[in-house]
Amino acid sequence: MKKIITAHWKTTVLTNISCGWTQLPLYRNKPSKPFVDLYRVKEMPPKKKARVSKRNTGSGKDDDREPVSPALKKRKAATSGGKTDESSASSGSPQYSRWLMKSEPESRFENGIDVKFGIKDLKALPDQTSCWDGVRNYQARNFMRQMKEGQLAFFYHSNCKEPGIAGLMKVVKEAYVDHTQFDRKDVHYDATSKPDDPKWSMVDVQYQRMMKRFLPLSELKKHHLQHRAKGGPLKDMALFTRARLSVQPLNTEEFDFILSLEDKEPL
Repeated sequence: MKKIITAHWKTTVLTNISCGWTQLPLYRNKPSKPFVDLYRVKEMPPKKKARVSKRNTGSGKDDDREPVSPALKKRKAATSGGKTDESSASSGSPQYSRWLMKSEPESRFENGIDVKFGIKDLKALPDQTSCWDGVRNYQARNFMRQMKEGQLAFFYHSNCKEPGIAGLMKVVKEAYVDHTQFDRKDVHYDATSKPDDPKWSMVDVQYQRMMKRFLPLSELKKHHLQHRAKGGPLKDMALFTRARLSVQPLNTEEFDFILSLEDKEPL
């Protein structure tokens, strides 16, 4: 309870300064102005500053808007913040030399155009070479910008009856401007991208060979689950931690393990 001491009849009052009591002199005569009562009050501690959250509030935007897993957050080559991440991968990000790239081997029409492109289509082209255009995701684009000539990539069949790894291809031209972003007739046209400031890049790839046997997603997933439970190279594979990203990095252990599966019986 607060204790009130009026100053016109008391000569001193006790007050608390830094948790110690001391005496302060008071007026003997009644002040001409209205008197303000003095209260016996302890000194209040300073207010704490509000904490600033270090949590990244940006959300990633993948090809099909799937959530970001904690595993890939530790190894992804570029931060994902929807369409705010328009720069290439930062210099401090991991640099990869092996890749997995997805394409659709079965016919699917979009705006009247068949977007089908399987490994056999790549093999049938002159020099067995094609540009890898149409990537419209910033993280996938940044991965392509990391690619160096001569690096290998698995050709992955997606959005089909049996998805999986069909063959191998090689990067033969490093990232350059994807012309389809400016083509109004192309399904990958982007009205927000300008020729003097293009958003999207592509690389050229060349067919190398078919896998000795097709490696289906179902088999790869079994290995992933085993490795996640007991340890192994596929425990954090982006194919399962960032499943819908169309261009994915592979570390050396992941790539070598997958390559070894073609000589083994299916799990």
